[in-house]
Order: sequence, then structure tokens, then C-alpha cells
Amino acid sequence: RLVERGVRFVQIFLEEQPWDSHVDLADNHRAICQRTDKPVAGLLQDLKRSGLLDSTLVVWGGEFGRTPTSQRSGNVYTGRDHNMQAFTSWLAGGGVKGGVTYGTTDEFGHRAVENPVSVHDFHATILHLLGLDHHKLFFVRSGLEERLTGIEPPRVVKDIVS
Repeated sequence: RLVERGVRFVQIFLEEQPWDSHVDLADNHRAICQRTDKPVAGLLQDLKRSGLLDSTLVVWGGEFGRTPTSQRSGNVYTGRDHNMQAFTSWLAGGGVKGGVTYGTTDEFGHRAVENPVSVHDFHATILHLLGLDHHKLFFVRSGLEERLTGIEPPRVVKDIVS
């Protein structure tokens, strides 16, 4: 309803850091998937039905993935630590090719090995899909201009852009 009324940016988040499972990962992730699966599917269906999906970018993700190795809690290995070398995010609608899987990890799921996308690349791609030039977006800190997408040259991931 917010998008239908012209709200340009909507953020939906779940409280209690549910994806940050250092213990009880299986139960925590099962529960949070059950809480998010149908609402996210409903959002995408509603946007498509109303004709707004093509002009609405939906971004799903978090700030890190989970390591492929278990983390110990007492004598039990039940969780996983943070992993910024491999994680899952997805985009839908607003200029994104549907049905595309981009990038792969090693056989353990520890790090990206094919088509890695840095956080800055991801941000540059989102900004591009929103019609913004990431080269022109900066803030001033200590008298220096710093780009939102960092100092390393980020790239827009064109293979996922329709």
C-alpha cells in the first residue's frame, strides 16, 4: 500500500537479530524462514498484480553470511559465525533480470569463487537500478570527499540488469 501511494523507499526488518545465529542455527533459521517466506512472496505477487513490480526494486539481504563450519556452544556445535566472504542476497523487480543466479562459492560455501560481488559493487548496482550515478554520491569527512561506494572502483553488475 505504501508503494501504491507513492512512498519511494520502504524498509521492512525483523527485530531481535533473528538471522544472527551463533547458537541454535537450525531452529532459528527454520522459524525465521517460516515468518518471512509467505509475506515476501505475497509482496512480490501484490507488486506484480498491481503492475508496480517493474518499477519497484526489492532488495533482500543482510550484512553478512554464515560460515560453513559450526560454532561451539559448550560441548555442542549448534551455530555458525559471521562470514563476509560469502553470503546470499537477492533482488527482484525494478530493472533486474528475473530467474538469474549470479556467482558461486567454493565447495564448502566459505568464499565466492565465480563472479564475486563486493559490497561496494552491490551498492553501485542498487544505486544504478534506482537511476543514481554512484560516482556522484559522496559525503565530506575530514575535508575529503568519500564516495558511498568506497575508494576501490566498484562496478555495476550488468549481468543481472535487464
